[in-house]
Amino acid sequence: RQADVLIHVIDVAGTTNEKGESINPGEYDPANDVKFLEVELDMWYLGILKKGWEKFARTVMQEKREIHLALGKQLSGLKVTEDMVGDAIKELGLDKDKPSAWEEDDLKRIATILRKKTKPMIIACNKIDVPGAKDNYEKLKLEFTDHTFIACSAESELALREAAKAELIEYVPGEETFLNLNEEKMNEKQKAALNFIRENILEKFGTTGVQQTLDKAVFELLEYIAIFPGGVSKLEDSEGRCLPDCFLMPPKTTALDFAYKLHTDFGKKFICAKDVRTKMTVGKEHLLKHLDIVEIVAGK
Repeated sequence: RQADVLIHVIDVAGTTNEKGESINPGEYDPANDVKFLEVELDMWYLGILKKGWEKFARTVMQEKREIHLALGKQLSGLKVTEDMVGDAIKELGLDKDKPSAWEEDDLKRIATILRKKTKPMIIACNKIDVPGAKDNYEKLKLEFTDHTFIACSAESELALREAAKAELIEYVPGEETFLNLNEEKMNEKQKAALNFIRENILEKFGTTGVQQTLDKAVFELLEYIAIFPGGVSKLEDSEGRCLPDCFLMPPKTTALDFAYKLHTDFGKKFICAKDVRTKMTVGKEHLLKHLDIVEIVAGK
């Protein structure tokens, strides 16, 4: 209910059926999984929307309240806003003054629109290295043109991270390649696995898709920005613990918002902020940009 974005992981190779049972590659159409989850989510939204609808709609009309305000308040638990409801009503051409005349099909369409707005989704197409998976991946992109699909191999990502942890390779999640560090310590099975990942995943798809999926969810769908505090070694909480050196912030974050994110005292005693790169001093309403390095100046 509180999720801002959804990542739907599917078996794009079709080796898992609707019951979760393992089957041969290609025996199951992954498009079914895409449709199933969306229908389930839409029905969930519709169920909440329909609960006590007739009485709710009549009351809104009798009290001459604006339906988008009333409905936005009722659905706020799903992170639906009044503007979202108003836009949906306008898009569907519904009579905002007569909500009691809306039919169930109208409510279904409203539910779908609001679900898409409040729960944007990325579909991670896992097992992309299995024979036949790439063909299914291309078919999905053609069938669902308004969806976001990313080719993934979670198993490859895990193998690379474990190899990096064992100091066999140098690998940064999301990178297009890796560097062998201790090939003499690898057994033949490990060498074969890493070569397979290099040739069948990284060289064909660019990445394993795992970090790309997370990045796309955070930075594109949610439009978050990464902000670095300047003078990080001096930023400590009341117990002397060093604060994190990077923060993910929502769009339209101001310097004051960032100060409060670092520490309540920084926000309350905010004087100004400094852009470390440009050396410019900025005020509390200054909008921050992705990858800004900001030093907060606060009173004691």
